[in-house]
Amino acid sequence: MAHINLRRPQNTDGDFYVDTTCIDCDTCRWMTPEVFSRTGEQSAVYHQPTNETERLRALQALLACPTSSIGTVEKPKDIKSAQESFPILVAENVYHCGYHAENSYGAASYLIVRPEGNVLVDSPRFTPPLVKRIEEMGGIRYMYLTHRDDIADHQKYRDKFQCDSEAGRGGALRILHADEISGSTRSVEIKLTGTEPYQLAPDLLIIPVPGHTKGHTVLLYKDKFLFTGDHIAWDDDDQILAGFPGVCWYSWSELIKSTYRLLDYSFEWVLPGHGRRYHADVVTMRHKLKEGIEWMEKQLTVNS
Repeated sequence: MAHINLRRPQNTDGDFYVDTTCIDCDTCRWMTPEVFSRTGEQSAVYHQPTNETERLRALQALLACPTSSIGTVEKPKDIKSAQESFPILVAENVYHCGYHAENSYGAASYLIVRPEGNVLVDSPRFTPPLVKRIEEMGGIRYMYLTHRDDIADHQKYRDKFQCDSEAGRGGALRILHADEISGSTRSVEIKLTGTEPYQLAPDLLIIPVPGHTKGHTVLLYKDKFLFTGDHIAWDDDDQILAGFPGVCWYSWSELIKSTYRLLDYSFEWVLPGHGRRYHADVVTMRHKLKEGIEWMEKQLTVNS
């Protein structure tokens, strides 16, 4: 819960504010850029909401903040409407879960709603309003985890959705590469191995992309949506689609090689855990990916 006595002086006057517990994860800024911006290596409110739409989006950012660093001077009477707005539609049947978790440094998670069973991509914070909405949308068949950093409350979601008695099948089957397994994920139901793509379903392909971590994978859905975890993302400042050396924990050269392999696939959306989303037609996406690889190779030369 945000504290008014910790309100940052960089906030503009008004109801919404960010306090000094902000960890600079960027969540509120990419979710609601018309209200929040970065100043002094933390977020702040630079524009108070002036209509219902802006207010709803500001409340969505408040709820998504992993450290509860966003607050309001007056108790929000419309907070329930904001809670019920999650998951937020991205496109078609793909949703942003919100409720980012502090122990994944505010990584985004997504829900794919499918007749064959929903897929939760990485783990959001386990919170009753979101759990209720996911139940209403059909529960969870698979919980796909891109890598070890963004697992958050995976066990709580597994415990909640592990059995679908009406369907007669186990639910919330967790998927993680064996190289990412740690103490808290030893019980993951599906452990991937090797570097070959894994066809989870006709519309779901898991592609190993070592680099950020050794066993990092990405998920391609319907040859249209690529869920990239911490592998690649859009950078607004440099206008590039790439991975970033400052947060590469395993191998920068391997990250470049595995990004090259993504040129073999077609997709129109890049939906990362950290970093900004990117949407373009297939031709433009391929062009931007090539530009990003070229930029990454230059960083390899600079840092060698």
